[in-house]
Amino acid sequence: MTHVLAQGTFDLLHPGHVHYLRDAAEMGDRLSVIIARRENVTHKQKPILPNRQRRDMIHALEMVDHARVGHPEDIFAPIEELDPDIIALGYDQHHDDAAIEAELDRRGIDCVVRRASPLDPEASEELLSTGRIIERICEERC
Repeated sequence: MTHVLAQGTFDLLHPGHVHYLRDAAEMGDRLSVIIARRENVTHKQKPILPNRQRRDMIHALEMVDHARVGHPEDIFAPIEELDPDIIALGYDQHHDDAAIEAELDRRGIDCVVRRASPLDPEASEELLSTGRIIERICEERC
């Protein structure tokens, strides 16, 4: 059985997230997802939704077998615990694949890092990022 691990912030669930998780699920037999803790998000604005709510939303998706909130200090601790065969990154996530692989190797975690495919919008008005959704809400409702 091939265990795949995906991760992300998942603040406002959108079609890009669903595509990423479907793609990740197709890489193996079991999909676990780590939801970034609000306090650990430093590469973009902090999520609006609480950790638990984001976890519950992701866990409710049919392709997800297990969802959990990340570790408070060590983002690799849950990876060690879950022991995946594959870490699936979103095609546009900010992570450095080589740095992740180096840290996995340093910790003795035997898994590969793969990127999910991009999702091309079917129409120009589709919003495939949390930032674009928030911008549109502000344009139309603020």
